Amino acid sequence: MEMPGYNNSFGRIVLPFIMFAEGPLLDGLYWEKWYNNATLTLQNNSHIYYENLLLGVAQIRQLKVRNNTCSIYPYFHHFLEDCYSEYRYRAEDRSDFGLRNESEWKYTSASSLSPWYWGSMGLYSSGGYMFTLPKSKEESVEKLVFLRQNSWLTRGTRVVFIDFSTYNANINLFCIIKLVVEFPATGGAVTSSHIYSVKLLRYVTYYDYFLASCEITFCLFIITFLIQEAIKIVKLKKEYFRSAWNWLDLLLVVVSILAIAFNIYCTVEVSLLMEELLSDAHVYPDFYFLAFWQVLYNNMIAVNIFFAWIKILKYVSFNKTMTQLSSTLSRCAKDIIGFAIMFFIIFFAYAQFGYLVFGSQVEEFSTFQNCIFTQFRIVLGDFNFETIEATNRILGPIYFITFVFFVFFVLLNMFLAIINDTYSEVKADFEVIPSQELQIRDLLRQSCNKALVKLRLKKPEMDTNPADESLESKEFSATKRKDISKLSNRDSANEKSHLKLSKLQNGKEKLCQKYPSTEDTDAVTAQSYVSTAEFQQLLRYTADLGKELNNTNAKLRRIMKSTQQLKDTSGKTAQ
Repeated sequence: MEMPGYNNSFGRIVLPFIMFAEGPLLDGLYWEKWYNNATLTLQNNSHIYYENLLLGVAQIRQLKVRNNTCSIYPYFHHFLEDCYSEYRYRAEDRSDFGLRNESEWKYTSASSLSPWYWGSMGLYSSGGYMFTLPKSKEESVEKLVFLRQNSWLTRGTRVVFIDFSTYNANINLFCIIKLVVEFPATGGAVTSSHIYSVKLLRYVTYYDYFLASCEITFCLFIITFLIQEAIKIVKLKKEYFRSAWNWLDLLLVVVSILAIAFNIYCTVEVSLLMEELLSDAHVYPDFYFLAFWQVLYNNMIAVNIFFAWIKILKYVSFNKTMTQLSSTLSRCAKDIIGFAIMFFIIFFAYAQFGYLVFGSQVEEFSTFQNCIFTQFRIVLGDFNFETIEATNRILGPIYFITFVFFVFFVLLNMFLAIINDTYSEVKADFEVIPSQELQIRDLLRQSCNKALVKLRLKKPEMDTNPADESLESKEFSATKRKDISKLSNRDSANEKSHLKLSKLQNGKEKLCQKYPSTEDTDAVTAQSYVSTAEFQQLLRYTADLGKELNNTNAKLRRIMKSTQQLKDTSGKTAQ
């Protein structure tokens, strides 16, 4: 079948698209009949599936490349006169063509803020040769037939976009649709679609206004948090930026401010577009720009929420299990980085091998990026060995077997061994550290009790036997001090730790002198016995003492290990 206005070869390529545009596309855009063939009276507006209002009219846009944008080998100059390369922005054709009297024959530049489209064959700009369909189906058919007869599509056409937007009032959602037909340089056509369902009119119901109040509260929290972080930066200066948690706080603040700014901009822009749409129903309302940025906004919120959850780890670090996990990861970080370098050298070597051997015949290996994803799928057990073997019966099985052996059985097990060995060391070190969970739990309980007492919801609790507890704490502290002194004298490199312990001991003695243990203190409440600041000082003292004990015990183990090695060596020499 020959297409009027096109030569026979190119007509066969664009024929399916022409038939779709003049048939199913218009039938889907213009719903003029009810299910019983009764004519719909919708005030010249189309309701797709009877529920989705077509906003304005649809727009069709194409992008072309110039002739002679590729090189032809000299032997073929007599056979080939024209040469149209694949789409590139620099090769884009922007000159007028055809009848040159309407917008569809003249190139239209788009706004610099309009998003480009990343298709299957390339990245396309937002300009092009465009026109809008009329409001009625009959006029749209006449328009498309006229363009077909005057060869609107040419050999240089690389992509055609069909854009339209709908609104469903039942669920208050906008649907922005982009139908895409790409004509690659290899011939043929590749179809795809991009559909955004977004809520652009955000404040309609009472629940929406409740969400608006929550958003205002969120803005106030962000302002307060920003002020607090600014005060911390002024006080700490360079020290502030040495903590990873502080960087995470800054990231959360920046992303939140961007989200607030975009939310305000989107609300204002939708109002302006609605006014333009209501004033002229024969224009195409470009909601794609807002929908695109709305999706980016959702992605930004997703990243923000993700890091907000990660920040919880900062406040549960007092838990022994969480502390062991973080200590394991921080201690084995250098080993994992060194192992990762070796792993990815081998991994990328296999990816390059697969791309060169199977890339021309297997879709999963058609690009280097696809090879990387395919190999990760092989590691997880998702692979198609028959396709690899059919492509190359010698190199295919060799590639698959060696990759599974070296990457899966060797390298991944080395990775697990590094983490397991480090975790065992961390767990052994933590066994000698006194647990702080009880003290923190007591601190929380004491704070809660103090708040209830201040609110007169609870009577002050009396300390039943503070003298005995004080004596036990003194005996425990004295025993610990003796043990630390003995351990510190065995290692000359532990002088700094010993000095620090002395300072801590002096602080503890001062506190003990300030609050002596006598029989007359039975009637003193827990709140008056030790203040919150002094309790926190004791808590910090206990934590520092635990750390020093851990370091001293570790050094003692190393000394004992070295002594044992010397004994073994001397025994072998004597024999």
